[in-house]
Amino acid sequence: MNEVSLLNSCWLKEKLINLSNFIDYRGKTPRKTDDGIPLITAKNIRNGYIKRDPREYIAIENYDNWMTRGIPKVGDVVITTEAPMGNVALIDISEKFALAQRAICMQFYCNTMGSYVHYALRNPEFQKKLIQNSTGTTVSGIKAATLKNLELPIPPLPEQKHIAEKLDTLLAQVESSKARLERIADILKRFRQSVLAAAVSGKLTEEWRKKCGLSLNDWQMTNIGELTNVATGKTPKRTNPTYWKKGTIPWLTSAATGKLFTYNAEQFVTELAVQECALKIFPEGTLLLAMYGEGKTRGQVTEIKISSTCNQACAAIFVNTKKVNRHFIKIRLQENYEETRKAAAGGAQPNLNLKKVREIPVSLPTQEEQTQIVHRVEELFRLADSIEAKAEAALARVNLLSQSILAKTFRGDLSADWRAANPDLISGENSAEALLAKIKAEREALTPKRKPRRKKTPQAGL
Repeated sequence: MNEVSLLNSCWLKEKLINLSNFIDYRGKTPRKTDDGIPLITAKNIRNGYIKRDPREYIAIENYDNWMTRGIPKVGDVVITTEAPMGNVALIDISEKFALAQRAICMQFYCNTMGSYVHYALRNPEFQKKLIQNSTGTTVSGIKAATLKNLELPIPPLPEQKHIAEKLDTLLAQVESSKARLERIADILKRFRQSVLAAAVSGKLTEEWRKKCGLSLNDWQMTNIGELTNVATGKTPKRTNPTYWKKGTIPWLTSAATGKLFTYNAEQFVTELAVQECALKIFPEGTLLLAMYGEGKTRGQVTEIKISSTCNQACAAIFVNTKKVNRHFIKIRLQENYEETRKAAAGGAQPNLNLKKVREIPVSLPTQEEQTQIVHRVEELFRLADSIEAKAEAALARVNLLSQSILAKTFRGDLSADWRAANPDLISGENSAEALLAKIKAEREALTPKRKPRRKKTPQAGL
């Protein structure tokens, strides 16, 4: 045992194998069932605790055979040994459950150490040791024998208790802050949608109309087809390299609609493809609406900032600016996202078509009010973008805060004042040295003694 170089500290280092009994669950996991005994997998081992969801199960009749290696109990610590490697949890589940493969359970000879150790295992320095001692190329992992010989810093037991309680409080505050910051994105999403709804319904410019002596009766009902030219693109044959090799003309897909503006393309076609496949080249300012695509893609809209063509999954909407403000039409298409998705027809992957795009209704205000609406939407969206950027920056700092706190803790800084105020709790029978001596005695008492080998008695007459 070597002393840890901590200022004014009486901490020691000790190998994990000398602190705990290892229960290795690596191997083939029993067949999963719809119900039965809850199975704790690597997905459930997160941020120091067992997460109840997602839930998986094994059959009740398989439990006893699987758990012959040992049954985890409250206060034990589990760690994942393969991707995701190094996830740690303190077991706080009293009901019966099973641990899946890729997990090792540590049962400590001093059964009150788990609360401290599960934080020590999450310390960035220890996580770094896991990576340095891992093996494998495709799937990185650490062998049980290697893990057993990694060392942890061991303070006196009263200090361990103080550290665990302090970290419980601090990291809970960090997680609470993180949760609040993560909710901001959803709040802003709803805010933007409410702004769009207020814009196209006239609520956003209600006061402006009163000042101008106008009313909603001045708005006219029309549709996208009346205000714009709607077309679509094609996909040149992939088997013809002359359509694609060394292409210079941007060719966009519905994936481009994930952003409000599109400034570049990932794929390009040749002049020959444009000519022979009769591809349409759409000018800068054209709106692309995704008519089909996976997940949330269908119904999204982007404004292209480059001259380009597109595939058949997009509706290219070229706005007649003599009739309508292009940005107002974009606002209407954004606001109509959910309704656009509902209008799609089909089976596993519902699709829109150009006819349905043209039929999207538009309640059209005067040109002057359109300008007012666009200006106010842009102003409110800039405000939302500013708040979102600040929230993302704060979230990035919070995500680093847990690691910073853990690193500070295991340098001895977090409990420095406590040590200074409690010298009697870190010395003598309370010292780390005394604790490790007790653990050694407990370990040796639990280790089965080997029977001495009997000497062979020579046979008479030989």
